[in-house]
Amino acid sequence: MKKEIYTMGVDVGGSYVKAVLMEYNQENGDHKLLDKQTEKIRKRDPKDVVVDAVDMLLERNKLNYDKDIAYLASTGEGEMVEKKTGHFYSMTCHARGGIYFAPDAKTVVDMGALYVRAIKVDSRGKVIDYKMTGQCASGSGQFIENISRYLGLAIEEVGEISLQADNPEVPSGICAVLAETDVINLVSKGLSTPNIVKGINISIAQRVVKLLSSLKAESPIVLVGGMGMNAGMIQAIEELAVDTKNPLTFISHPNAIYSGAIGAALWGGYRYFKLKEKEASIVA
Repeated sequence: MKKEIYTMGVDVGGSYVKAVLMEYNQENGDHKLLDKQTEKIRKRDPKDVVVDAVDMLLERNKLNYDKDIAYLASTGEGEMVEKKTGHFYSMTCHARGGIYFAPDAKTVVDMGALYVRAIKVDSRGKVIDYKMTGQCASGSGQFIENISRYLGLAIEEVGEISLQADNPEVPSGICAVLAETDVINLVSKGLSTPNIVKGINISIAQRVVKLLSSLKAESPIVLVGGMGMNAGMIQAIEELAVDTKNPLTFISHPNAIYSGAIGAALWGGYRYFKLKEKEASIVA
């Protein structure tokens, strides 16, 4: 029997498909992230984007899907992943992915395109409790992406530009439409781009810190999802958290956007071995 087992995780979001290839070593129990792929959906059929992402990972690593992949797990919009072994709920995947990044974490904050979720977890990545924002886009990564497009910025630039702010102004609009109107007014007033972006990050960070307070979150807290790679957002959350009654400590990771896909791959491996145990007990 091979000592390495390969699993894949595919997280289909509103704007991006994230896919990972992971290796599990049966001798030492170590899980290793071998490769990753992000594909922007744009106007393409998400099912085709998923196929492309999976094929790229297989080709780069010289693997055959049918012969080498023990389990392909989907999360997010799982119906877009036609060639999957099983599907896992998004929250459980981000929780498990967060623990993969930071094994000592007690709270995972999933900052995605549509909402933010603060999740209490145990040492295995099991969800104990959670709180989440509503569906209003002004508290999401999609809002940041829309505003960055209006400001003529690539989404990858937003974090570093936010760090250059010296006098940010926070949008007052609660909903996305009003908040976007506020941003347009700030531009017309001549407010600098760094100060506008930092204000947006503060606006969303306020919601994150409020969620953590409501959840009675414990540190360390790992930030995952697309906004978990935004240095300006991380700074805004840390600054606001200092002013809370119980100061919190945060952990970020350069692969934060892959938390859901990694969690799916890990849960897929867990289910694979559980199925093997069941098969062995039936044969015995």
